[in-house]
Formats: sequence, structure tokens, C-alpha cells
Amino acid sequence: MLSPSQINFVYANEADLLNVSLFGKTASQWRDKNPDKKGNIRDHATLEQFVVLSNLESINALLIHRGISQESRIIELNQIAITQMTSLIKSKQLKQLK
Repeated sequence: MLSPSQINFVYANEADLLNVSLFGKTASQWRDKNPDKKGNIRDHATLEQFVVLSNLESINALLIHRGISQESRIIELNQIAITQMTSLIKSKQLKQLK
């Protein structure tokens, strides 16, 4: 059985994998560069980033289930994030929702 601290480490590690895939930095790196901002990197995400993050979480779970290594997952997730962000930023329908 994993201890609570081990579980927290695994969870934080996966959260940072998603943060790096989408934002290009870990939560800690973001806090170091933004000491004046409250909250965390995700609290300052755009609508497009939230949509992509949600998708990345689902895709990451599938990749984990398939036994894909973390090194391979971060590359795949980053490529997906770039593709999805580009598509959403260009979306006229999304602009109408804002």
C-alpha cells in the first residue's frame, strides 16, 4: 500500500506532467516567476487552456492505462496541447461564447 505522502507525490508529479505539456512549466516554476499572483497556474488559465487541460487529463489516463512511459506521454500530450490550442484559438464559435 502507498502512504499518503507517496500518493500525493504521484498525483503532484502527474499534475506537473500536464502543466508542462500545456503551460510549458511546473506549478513550482510558475509560482517562482509569479510571486505576486494568488493561487496557482491553473487559477490563471484561459478558457481555451481549461478545455485542453480537461482533454489532456482524459488522454493521459488512457496513455497510463496502455502502459506508456512518462517520457513518451509528455511528448504526446504536448503535441496534442499545441494542436488543440491552435484549433481553439482560431475557433470563431468559441470567440462568440466569450
